[in-house]
Amino acid sequence: METRSSAPRWPYAVSGVLAATAGTAAGHLVAALVNPGASPVVAVGATVVDATPTPVKEWAVSTLGTADKPVLLVSVALVTMLAAAGIGLLARRSRTLALVLLGVLTVLAAAAALARPTSTPADVLPALAAAVVGVTTLHLLARRADRLAAPPAPATGGSTEAREAERPVASPLDGTAYEAGALPTAARRSFLVGAAGTAAAAAAGLALGQKLGANPTLPTAADLPRPTTTLPALPTGLDRKVPGVSPFRTPIGSFYRVDTSLIVPRVNPDDWALEIDGDVANPFRLTYAELLDQPMVERDITMTCVSNEVGGGYVSSARWLGVRVRDLLERAQVGRGADQILSTSTTGFTISTPVQALTDDRDALVAVGMNGQPLPARHGFPARLVTPGLYGFVGSTKWLARLTATTYSREEAYWTERGWATDAPVLTQSRIDTPQGLQTVKAGRTVPIGGVAWAQGRGIRKVEVRVDDGDWMTATLGPDAGIDYWRQWYVPWKPTGSGRHNLTVRATDNDGQLQTQSKAEPFPKGATGWHSVVVFVE
Repeated sequence: METRSSAPRWPYAVSGVLAATAGTAAGHLVAALVNPGASPVVAVGATVVDATPTPVKEWAVSTLGTADKPVLLVSVALVTMLAAAGIGLLARRSRTLALVLLGVLTVLAAAAALARPTSTPADVLPALAAAVVGVTTLHLLARRADRLAAPPAPATGGSTEAREAERPVASPLDGTAYEAGALPTAARRSFLVGAAGTAAAAAAGLALGQKLGANPTLPTAADLPRPTTTLPALPTGLDRKVPGVSPFRTPIGSFYRVDTSLIVPRVNPDDWALEIDGDVANPFRLTYAELLDQPMVERDITMTCVSNEVGGGYVSSARWLGVRVRDLLERAQVGRGADQILSTSTTGFTISTPVQALTDDRDALVAVGMNGQPLPARHGFPARLVTPGLYGFVGSTKWLARLTATTYSREEAYWTERGWATDAPVLTQSRIDTPQGLQTVKAGRTVPIGGVAWAQGRGIRKVEVRVDDGDWMTATLGPDAGIDYWRQWYVPWKPTGSGRHNLTVRATDNDGQLQTQSKAEPFPKGATGWHSVVVFVE
């Protein structure tokens, strides 16, 4: 339908935005019943993540932190709304073309959903629902917007022509009779009522979709099995003595999260199973109940993201409960030619880990518990891989679904394809937690300089602190929970005078290797350098 409407432009722009919103709500609602990852905005966002160059991803992680995913989803939604507003404006002149373009947007969402690694034909249904609802909504709202192009009220007077003009006029679109001069008011009311109803229906659809797409009820601590090998309670950390130092055990709510999933995957433990396959003599699968029946061990392990900048916060420590990976691989009988285990998440995301790292005595785990609780959904429920001594991108697959014995020459994982290292042992690092950068402290008053240091697989022997270019001071170390766990440390400092001072820390691991001063970016195998902060004394 081609139009040359004289109606104002804003109702058409609003019609386009509301049509896209209603379509998105419908797609989100259907996705909650089919696959939450197939929701149009999520599917497009995930495709954007995969296509984003590594430097941009690193910038997003370092700049936006854990807000990177919400920012991306909001950005996709805003771009979609701007495009929809433009399509709505086009509907004022060319209705057919506008409806076609709105349909094209949903086709792109369908293509993004079907391009996901674990997609099924059913994943096109959310985009189909979005197309039907969006196109229908735009058609109906644009028709109401057309009615705002009403004939003007005639001039008053007693002539025959004036009396004829005062007769009811009919809408050029549907024949409804209005008094002359009254059409704009009635049409405006009709449009606003339709727009408000559409907005309310879209909000209800989004809320219902969010509720239906929520994760199922998770097991409780009482549902976790008792470990066959238990650990003594962690000793009291320095954080009780030195305010500002990171807690010895990171609370679950504060544990860092870095992954590529825009939404937390919804995994029903009753439908989940772990597959062990590939170059093995005895492939097998374990349901969640069967996994919990396996011999369990506890391990205190610090985890670090390779994206962590020097002094960054992407490092946390927890007590993990799980099954030794080497026990599972021994049962599977991995072939001698396999040099990597390709682990796959329920979303299709892959990580490659050296076979040696999963079969030696470091006790890599298929973890089911964290700090005495079942794994939270955001940290990998129902099971995740935890490999001590390796950065997360080569040893910590969340929402684990498969372990495949293969070779590096045959299979490339997600990050390997993007140029990151295939084997990335955690580098020795230390961080100043207190005082914080640019903080002001009092002269003549003792100030604790404190923080944490880590060198998983080797452990920390010594931490040293320097003020400006002065002598290195040996720090007091906190309790030792093993070579795979971080060490807290602190040095009492009594500043004199006033002005700016630079505090620097470095660590030495148990192999006698001093943390390198040479600065390097996280890509491709971890950041290096000494952490420094500037403080002011008054």
